[in-house]
Amino acid sequence: MHDVVIVGAGPVGLFLACELGLAGCSVLVLEREPGPGSPWRAEPLGMRGLSPVSVEAFYRRGMLQPLLTASGVNDGSGANPEADKPSHRLRGGHFAGMRLDPDQVDVTALPFRLPGPALEGMLTTLEAVETVLSEQAAKLGVEIKHGVTVSAIAQNDESAVARAGADEYAARWIVGCDGGRSTVRGLAGFDFVGTEPQFTGYTMHATIADPEKLRPGFNLTSTGMYIRMPSEGPIGMMDFDGGAFDRSQQPTRDHLQAVLRRVSGTDVTLSDVHLASSFTDRAMQTTTYRQGRVLLAGDAAHIHSPLGGQGLNTGLGDAMNLGWKLAATVHGHAPDGLLDTYTHERHPIGAAVLNWSRAQVAVMKPDPHGQAIQSVIRDLIGTRDGTTYVFERMSGSSIRYDLGSEHPLVGRNAPDFRLEDGTRLGDLTQDGRGVALDFSTDRRLHASAMGWESRIRYAAGPAKNDLGLGAVLVRPDGIVAWAGDRRPDPEAFERAATEVFGSA
Repeated sequence: MHDVVIVGAGPVGLFLACELGLAGCSVLVLEREPGPGSPWRAEPLGMRGLSPVSVEAFYRRGMLQPLLTASGVNDGSGANPEADKPSHRLRGGHFAGMRLDPDQVDVTALPFRLPGPALEGMLTTLEAVETVLSEQAAKLGVEIKHGVTVSAIAQNDESAVARAGADEYAARWIVGCDGGRSTVRGLAGFDFVGTEPQFTGYTMHATIADPEKLRPGFNLTSTGMYIRMPSEGPIGMMDFDGGAFDRSQQPTRDHLQAVLRRVSGTDVTLSDVHLASSFTDRAMQTTTYRQGRVLLAGDAAHIHSPLGGQGLNTGLGDAMNLGWKLAATVHGHAPDGLLDTYTHERHPIGAAVLNWSRAQVAVMKPDPHGQAIQSVIRDLIGTRDGTTYVFERMSGSSIRYDLGSEHPLVGRNAPDFRLEDGTRLGDLTQDGRGVALDFSTDRRLHASAMGWESRIRYAAGPAKNDLGLGAVLVRPDGIVAWAGDRRPDPEAFERAATEVFGSA
């Protein structure tokens, strides 16, 4: 019997598998697709944007350089690890198809930000992400089975079983990472609630007879939106039909051409359609992320429109948050209630992303109300404060878990502190343990930290910029669990460490 069976070998399932494997858990991943190759995951249709927080997650596990290589990003766009400033520009993104000017982002207003080797977000493909994660999973002893369709789930107080035909896969825990139409979610009886769609969206790879009739980039029109990628072929469209067409039938060339003409206001002609799929802005979320010994992560727990590219990044955040907590539970040293904090911390994040998606849809609606809101938003995005606010929400910089502390850094993603000897926080997190950084001159936390040596890595010394702190305790997922002043209190540290990591 495995410690954990993960259903779904997409980025979320694979990242979670790597987290668990890194912690020494036995992990089996079941994937219904016969193999990893698919045109929907490769360039151009598989292009996705990773937020700064997601990129930092790869960096903290030693997978950033492999990801850059797999993504073809080897042009010096990453920061120099020895530099005090990033050597790359921020990526602005968009809100409801309205582009942000990255030069308008007030970097000084972003909370507790320090420069580091991680990028400020990057473009990649699902294929590149899954290749890097699959290779890492294999190194960690994770087993992946393709061509397995789960048809039933049973559980008791001690274990859970996923059935696929005549085969049974038993584990202490099962995690559904099997996407927006999750089988695990339905079989385990999760409640899935939310709002119905306003539009049908389309993604296609097509040959355009007269491409000069379509403007490149994001184009928000009075009848919807279309997106024409810089490369030939990929086109996205959003048609406000109440989601009536989605998956009701396979979109034909004539149908796609009619929609494109309507939302673009042109008489553009599609010569051929090579691949096409539809989606909606249906926004749904499970009421809890855990039912007994079954948990959900990624799109299995929450679905919404792809506006702003939040889905992949939210799912990776789920995996990072769940991984160390589930591993601690498997190994028997988790403090009481630790696994329940997964829902407590991540459910509000998912709910906020759904609302962010709904807000964009409301702005885009082709009616007088939507047009009025759109005008106001354009004015706000045109300001430095407005751009910074939207960027902060999109980048993940605004995420803060409620950990019961009034310290403004606690609950946030830890800055990449750099010690005077050149060691960075990102260097210390690659083995999956928590990290205690002690900036005090007398190594005040050393004796206390040694009690958790198997779960907390201790590092001491002055920092190039300690942000006025004397010490910080960082969880395995990169979240600050505790922060001390110039003379950190060992007893306060011990209380925080016990709350997060269990008894020493």
